[in-house]
Amino acid sequence: MFMIPRKNNELDLWDDIFDDPFFTSNRGFGRREENRIMKTDIKELKDKFEISIDLPGYEKENLEMSIEDGYLTVHAKTSKEKNEGEEGKFVRKERFFGECSRSFYVGEDVTEEEIKASFKNGTLTIDVPKKEEKKALPEKKFINIE
Repeated sequence: MFMIPRKNNELDLWDDIFDDPFFTSNRGFGRREENRIMKTDIKELKDKFEISIDLPGYEKENLEMSIEDGYLTVHAKTSKEKNEGEEGKFVRKERFFGECSRSFYVGEDVTEEEIKASFKNGTLTIDVPKKEEKKALPEKKFINIE
């Protein structure tokens, strides 16, 4: 006898069917790829944006942030622990092991010194200051010729 973990809703059968490789694409837009996406909330405050990214199972040492050409990129990696002599086999495996990243446009005037980040209880919180956008160049005006 073996136990198969189930979700607590009536659509389990359909979820399992759509998890089949037939329904996923090579471009990574399938349901299996959904678990790899960093779940993110972005809150606008008076003087900053607060980005909260869920990264359960990741360690602070395996997180990296960089900024280039106005894009803030968060890169995270985790690896499966190998336990020698581990018995049994997995009936279902949903946790992701590997690398993932996500980029956000924060503006070209924001510098790395102005961005503050903290990692606590599996959530990365990033504070990005609001910068006033540079005004576009004046619109070209045409002169009528008589």
